[in-house]
Amino acid sequence: MPRVIITVPEKTAQPYRFQLDHQSVTLGRGSDNDIAIDSGSVSVKHAEMRRVGGGYVLRDLGSTNGLKLGDQRGEEIPLYHGISLKLGDVAFDFTLTEEEREALAQETRSGAAAGIWEADKSTSRLPPLRDEPPRQVAMLEPAEPEAKSGGPTLILLIILLALAAFGIGMAIRFQKDTGGPLIDAIKAKRPPQSTPANTAPALHP
Repeated sequence: MPRVIITVPEKTAQPYRFQLDHQSVTLGRGSDNDIAIDSGSVSVKHAEMRRVGGGYVLRDLGSTNGLKLGDQRGEEIPLYHGISLKLGDVAFDFTLTEEEREALAQETRSGAAAGIWEADKSTSRLPPLRDEPPRQVAMLEPAEPEAKSGGPTLILLIILLALAAFGIGMAIRFQKDTGGPLIDAIKAKRPPQSTPANTAPALHP
């Protein structure tokens, strides 16, 4: 069974045990708490230890002196085997048997927990309540540069239309100025076709 040891300064340490499936344990100076702590540094309703997926967490219930892990105060502190923290000036030690640790690890592996933390015992920083798996972030592909309207094909079409309009305009103007079509004038100015080079001159006897 999980074991909690409460040590009030200058008093004998008091151990408490409870079943692994116990959902909630309240701690405070008031006699109606599951664990009553006789210390002026502890609020009437100081904290609550709750069962969560993969273990337990200790939550501050709006106490005056709060919960401290090392030199840092926290509103919610995940509990792991061997952790020692304080409620006001009162020491709170939490331990688990090997069987309980294995049961909680199995619970974590089976995915029964909504979120499981990995407690970092090597630092005094408060371990996170939950160590959620990385979220799958949809990677955005680089945006393709917007194709300029039509690209080279449209440019070529515009040039052709411009040339056609220019040609029609020239033909109309030429006809107004000369009274004849521009095409006839172009045909009339073509050079005469030369005699093919391979045509031999006629021989006379």
